[in-house]
Amino acid sequence: MSAVITVAPTGPIATTADNPNLPTQPHEIADAVFEAYQAGATVAHLHLRDEEQRPTANLDVAKRTMDLIQQRCPILIQLSTGVGLSVSFEDREKMVELKPRMATLNPCSMSFGMGEFLNPPKGVRRLAARMRELNVKPELEIYDTGHLDACMKLYDEGLLPDPLQFSIVLGVQGGAAATPDNLLLMVRRLPPGAIWQVIAVGRNNLQLTAIALALGGNARAGLEDTLTLRKGVAATNIELVKRAVQLAKDLEVPISTVEEAEKRLQLPKQL
Repeated sequence: MSAVITVAPTGPIATTADNPNLPTQPHEIADAVFEAYQAGATVAHLHLRDEEQRPTANLDVAKRTMDLIQQRCPILIQLSTGVGLSVSFEDREKMVELKPRMATLNPCSMSFGMGEFLNPPKGVRRLAARMRELNVKPELEIYDTGHLDACMKLYDEGLLPDPLQFSIVLGVQGGAAATPDNLLLMVRRLPPGAIWQVIAVGRNNLQLTAIALALGGNARAGLEDTLTLRKGVAATNIELVKRAVQLAKDLEVPISTVEEAEKRLQLPKQL
């Protein structure tokens, strides 16, 4: 089975003060995504920033970024409804009105570093229901075992479509640590037929990406997850994507084309 490679070029936390290669404006993000597509990425996970590099759920900024990407390549777009810790849930959930092929769905509130990531249960159910109405496929971001249980409750309520698609996020302060044991624990608890990828934040990114690919999972790469290529060396998005692609090749795992990724993820047709 081929692996889907996702590029996450920006994220909600870092700025160019942390890594000058971080794209923050629509044309910069589009350039990074196009380069990643050329290197083998078939999904683009997008966070948006305003002109001061603050996380934003501004729909005009999101649409402009999406349009710039779609003018250059057929990569599958996944909008983050996480957006940023400073943005209200009510503003964040409006992102799906742009009808991307996919969007993230975070099932639980949690501590996130020194901040709070608020995902109120009623709001999560409302967003899940709206995503079903719009045929936007949810990528379920789970940071700990209890988050998986919350997702399964949503599934039992009929709010999530088959097959369930998970991102196992490890290494965020407030969630499960980025260790092989935690990855294996989470993978073993996934329901049959689930599609998954690992998002390993920080220095264990390379190790856990390799393990995930070896286990049959997908991979995500980009400056959202790690700012360095190795200790003391600032990364670029294209370097991180190429590294993930090379990992797959070394493990003799084929890389999905856009068409193969769309089929493997079983994305619904847009209305």
